[in-house]
Amino acid sequence: MKALVLAGGSGTRLRPITYTSAKQLVPLANKPILFFGLESIAAAGIREVGIIVGDTHADIESAVGDGSRFGLDVTYLRQDEPRGLAHAVLIARDFLAGDPFVMYLGDNLVVGGIDRFVRAFEESSSDALVLVTKVANPEQFGVAELDPDGRVVRLVEKPADPASDLALVGVYIFDSAVHEAVRAIRPSARGELEITEAIQWLVDAGRSVSTEVLTTPWIDTGKLQDLLEANRIVLDRLETGPVTAVEGTVDSESHVSGPVVLEAGATLLRSTVRGPVVVGAGTRIEDSFVGPYTSIGAGCTVRDSSVEHAVLMDGAEIDGVERLCDSLVGRGASVRRAHERPPALRLHIGDHSEVRLG
Repeated sequence: MKALVLAGGSGTRLRPITYTSAKQLVPLANKPILFFGLESIAAAGIREVGIIVGDTHADIESAVGDGSRFGLDVTYLRQDEPRGLAHAVLIARDFLAGDPFVMYLGDNLVVGGIDRFVRAFEESSSDALVLVTKVANPEQFGVAELDPDGRVVRLVEKPADPASDLALVGVYIFDSAVHEAVRAIRPSARGELEITEAIQWLVDAGRSVSTEVLTTPWIDTGKLQDLLEANRIVLDRLETGPVTAVEGTVDSESHVSGPVVLEAGATLLRSTVRGPVVVGAGTRIEDSFVGPYTSIGAGCTVRDSSVEHAVLMDGAEIDGVERLCDSLVGRGASVRRAHERPPALRLHIGDHSEVRLG
């Protein structure tokens, strides 16, 4: 079995971060989102991976390389512009070469991995397997309608009156029959070849499309609040205990509690860090409070500030901010107090930005 990972989207819902960085490389607990998917694929025993890339191909290729760090053999496949998930299958046909494959959306977090789903497909006679999960708001998702045996009867995109509460997750498994399907469908109203239409074509053609229900968390990290929630979930999975791993320097006036990772070269001066928190290498935290569910990248500075439930990317600087929360701060961006302290801030600012307060 092979894998096809989609990492070519433009990430418009995470702008301005994605003006200068691939959305799949935004970090969760200081690890790019894309890496979680690649690790899941490797853990499922898959070795050959095709990664669909677009305008941000240089960033993706630099971060992932040849895939050997994950135990994978990676091939990059260029998509000139986003034309839908089914179009990605279309352009990957030569790479896939008729083999069954997992299609994995590179900005999705699937907690618990995909190994059992790959095994379920291999042990079945299905032509496709789709992951679904129960949601409270199915009208906002692609929804699967199933027969009593758990096979797909119909897929409806964002139905006004959903027939079920089972939303499609960004992981699909196909055999070679899907190639006929993606060639048979036509672009949707938004000009894309939709994978839901390709799967519906399989159903209508009498092919077997089965489902597996995901019971562990799944998040599409395309929006700020979803990305922060995914960061929270990953941090929650840090080992429990008084301190997870402190390789940096903590002075006698600082206090660390809960699951905290303090990487080598990080420094705490007269500060409190209350986990779960990850602090990257070379980061300096002075006279500050860092609260739960915060990821701070490498080479950052947090001075005279309070930060919680936030993601600070590499090289970010926070100085004199009374309370920063629910925020994503890009690489090399700076947020500083100019005069009087403001109330709590909620920010989503891009790489190398500067915000002065007061």
